[in-house]
Amino acid sequence: MDRIDRLLDLFPSYSKDLEIDLTEPSGRFKWFLASILFGARISEKIASNTYKSFERSGIDTAEKIISAGWDRLVKVLDDGGYARYDFSTATKLLKIMEDLKERYGSLDSIYDQSLYTKDLERRLKEFKGIGAVTTHIFLREMRGIWKVNPDVPDKVKEIADNLDIDLNVEGERLARIETAIVKLNLRYCKKKRCAECLMKEFCREIK
Repeated sequence: MDRIDRLLDLFPSYSKDLEIDLTEPSGRFKWFLASILFGARISEKIASNTYKSFERSGIDTAEKIISAGWDRLVKVLDDGGYARYDFSTATKLLKIMEDLKERYGSLDSIYDQSLYTKDLERRLKEFKGIGAVTTHIFLREMRGIWKVNPDVPDKVKEIADNLDIDLNVEGERLARIETAIVKLNLRYCKKKRCAECLMKEFCREIK
């Protein structure tokens, strides 16, 4: 198994972890919701658990989030372990979904009305509570689903270079590689867990 296959096998995409089908409009909205949760300064595990809490509660569309109301959203967020940001995130989700319905009607309509990737990024960041981090998390895995190509962060480029991985690829392939490197960074590089790293045999920094 070569280094890229090993990387992708060890670190699948977040949407795959959450069993979200990005080819379906409903799946794209679910990933949008998950991206908002991942966008806070909170662990991957808590963000993932909280998304699953929304799924278990059947609150997985803009309409259902609005209908759920603030109190129930706080409960769902707490159940997932999102207690640190429960009040602010409940408020944020309601505002985003209300604005989404009023301004565009649906998530896919934002894409349909956007001229190119930067225009789409601008539209997403116009929602109060959605910044550059959340926008990138969402669009990173939408490569190959939508015609988008968000910039690859410098940190990802740096780690790819250390692993001698060529990022000169496009679409879903790039989405999977970038997401895998993000996971590798969060779980090993950032924590200086080089001795335990599952990719250490390929890393120039360790050799």
